[in-house]
Amino acid sequence: MAVLLKRLLHPRRPPAALGRPLGRREASLDTHAGAAVRVRFAPSPTGFLHLGGLRAALYNYIFAKKHRGSFILRLEDTDQTRLVPGAAENIEDMLEWAGIPPDESPRRGGPAGPYLQSQRLALYAQATEALLKSGAAYPCFCSPQRLELLKREALRNRQTPRYDNRCRSLSEAQVAQKLAKDPKPAIRFHLEGEAPAFQDLVYGWNRHEVASVEGDPVILKSDGFPTYHLACVVDDHHMGISHVLRGSEWLVSTSKHLLLYQALGWQPPRFAHLPLLLNRDGSKLSKRQGDIYLEHFAAAGFLPDALLDIITSCGSGFAENQMGRTLPELITQFDLTRVTCHSALLDLEKLPEFNRLHLRRLVSDETQRRQLVGKLQALVEEAFGSQLQDRHVLDAAYVERIILLRQGHICRLQDLVSPVHSYLWTRPAVGRAQLGTVSEKVDVIAKRVLGKDLL
Repeated sequence: MAVLLKRLLHPRRPPAALGRPLGRREASLDTHAGAAVRVRFAPSPTGFLHLGGLRAALYNYIFAKKHRGSFILRLEDTDQTRLVPGAAENIEDMLEWAGIPPDESPRRGGPAGPYLQSQRLALYAQATEALLKSGAAYPCFCSPQRLELLKREALRNRQTPRYDNRCRSLSEAQVAQKLAKDPKPAIRFHLEGEAPAFQDLVYGWNRHEVASVEGDPVILKSDGFPTYHLACVVDDHHMGISHVLRGSEWLVSTSKHLLLYQALGWQPPRFAHLPLLLNRDGSKLSKRQGDIYLEHFAAAGFLPDALLDIITSCGSGFAENQMGRTLPELITQFDLTRVTCHSALLDLEKLPEFNRLHLRRLVSDETQRRQLVGKLQALVEEAFGSQLQDRHVLDAAYVERIILLRQGHICRLQDLVSPVHSYLWTRPAVGRAQLGTVSEKVDVIAKRVLGKDLL
């Protein structure tokens, strides 16, 4: 980085694109006519996939399939200190389990790879070089201690913490002098000019004057890794992303991203910010909630279709809310213009009923029913094992009969191996003392039923 900065040192000037007014056509963020729809789900592998992530992935998936486009999985792993072992694999595993596999991903590959940001550092360096050349970016030599003091001082004065843009005004000589001591500074983006207005496909027209409320953001850290703001812009451009469907928490940052697009001379995608998925009490879903991870639901016997159904039924994007929709129906019925700005309240207490409906649908299909028979056989073997005095209870015909008889009465296949249904698989064993509490005439009854006395 030091060599690059020395080569680029010259009086910096903001590029003209940053200050010119935005035309009506540009403001609408129209993509090129006839361009293929390409959307991406770009989680950070700092944790396993949970319901909030599943909902974001699902909306991208059904939007892509409705428009015969591509659904891309890109893992934003640039914060190497927070990576969770196995999280990257879990995210893709769970998307496949849910029935919404990506068309392009780290595992599947594709024409726009690599799909791990840590393997795309050269692209971020190229973009940074272009921004430094145009004067839209500059090196920052502020120490972590100074930045922390700025933050504390702002909080003490009840102000929003922001960088004071100190290094923006350094002269060429000062930069050269500092580079001799610190050859790996961070790179900041020069926020200047009026932020462009943009038409969000959910929230309508927006404009956020980021330069007036925050300092110049870091776009490339001293270790050569980008921050989210630069990485998402560079990757969406090079991957040909046509529409960005992401959580509403990124709505305010979009103006900042549009300034980056302008500074780099790139056409931005269209944006649609999705309202958040919240708990029933209105609180935000948290990774600390162990019961919101997809692995939890899969292990508990909930069906993927039931999860997809409940997270779409509690939100918007469809003509009406209803239970029992399958993935093909979700794709057919989805309409992005019907997505509202209201957060979706998720009531997981209703999930068993959703699962009951989808389980019954599977039972009614002969091919799916045979698969359920195999799963139930494995569950019976696991639950009772050596207690199975009669192995004939594992016969496919018997197991299928049980499933058909109990459909509509159970919410999960696992319910059939609960203690309540143990009589279906094992012979009841009741002790003599327990029988005595039921009736004083237990010996008489046993004599007549069994033809012998109880021991």
